[in-house]
Amino acid sequence: MDSSDFPLGSPAPVLPGGSPSTPAPPSAYPSVAHSAQPASDPFAAGKGEPGPLRRLRKRIGSMFAAIVAAVAKFFAAIKSLLLLLPKLKLLTTSGTALVSVAAYSLFWGWEFAAGFVLLLFLHEMGHVIALRREGIKASTPMFIPFLGAAIFAKSLGDNALAEARVGLAGPILGTLAAAAVAVAGAITGSSFLLALAYVGFLINLFNLLPVVPLDGGRAMAAMAPWMWFIGFGALVALVFVYPNPILFIIIFFGGMETWRRWQARKSRSLEQAAYYRVLPHHRVLVGAVYIGLIVALAFGMHETHILSSGGHSFRVA
Repeated sequence: MDSSDFPLGSPAPVLPGGSPSTPAPPSAYPSVAHSAQPASDPFAAGKGEPGPLRRLRKRIGSMFAAIVAAVAKFFAAIKSLLLLLPKLKLLTTSGTALVSVAAYSLFWGWEFAAGFVLLLFLHEMGHVIALRREGIKASTPMFIPFLGAAIFAKSLGDNALAEARVGLAGPILGTLAAAAVAVAGAITGSSFLLALAYVGFLINLFNLLPVVPLDGGRAMAAMAPWMWFIGFGALVALVFVYPNPILFIIIFFGGMETWRRWQARKSRSLEQAAYYRVLPHHRVLVGAVYIGLIVALAFGMHETHILSSGGHSFRVA
């Protein structure tokens, strides 16, 4: 924290007669009988009226007391803020979620926007749960309108297998959440819920593209890192077919991350070798989960797809 210097009053008053000067010769001094208390002496004021020095001391004392009180209030506020830090994380999640709901409501209506943000939250919580199982602290989800949501952690695990587990945990929980919405929509015959489930399946499927920093790229770290280049090429081709600002952002960051990681792998250091050392049966297991998710999500999208010639407002009927 920054500290400031406070001026403590004005310089001590100069006694009447101006600045000190060379003493006058003895003959200039008055006699003892007439020098007891000259009328111009400031200390000769009446008993009930404080002199300038006393007023200065009072002023300094008051100012010092005000400074002490201000410092005490400042540290009390800091203490209260520290006690509120656990709640501030929740406020960050809920606050950004409300902003995202408001943003998506402009296009879909608040009901669909709220459901969509909830599905994003469950997807991100899959990552949070997996990170905590790996012993890594993770932030609560933070929502970014029209870009999705994100969590922040110091790492994704000690090795590529842990990174794959963390990466796939999001689509797994997200797929289960979308499937629950689809079942509810099928039972009730609600086109609203079916449309919400369809978008949920689509978002999770998109995240399985084999390019970092998407979840599919995390899985490829344990399966076949060379797939990053195929995923990146597919993403570039997709942006030509369906131009989208979000795709451009992913291509930009994905390209930088892919290049950085591939250059690190080319160093052939012991640390890199240890990170990407995955047993064959673990590689097969990650591949089975990855492909199984793609099949399940594609099937879910097929079953919940709603044709609408005039478009769909995604509002509750």
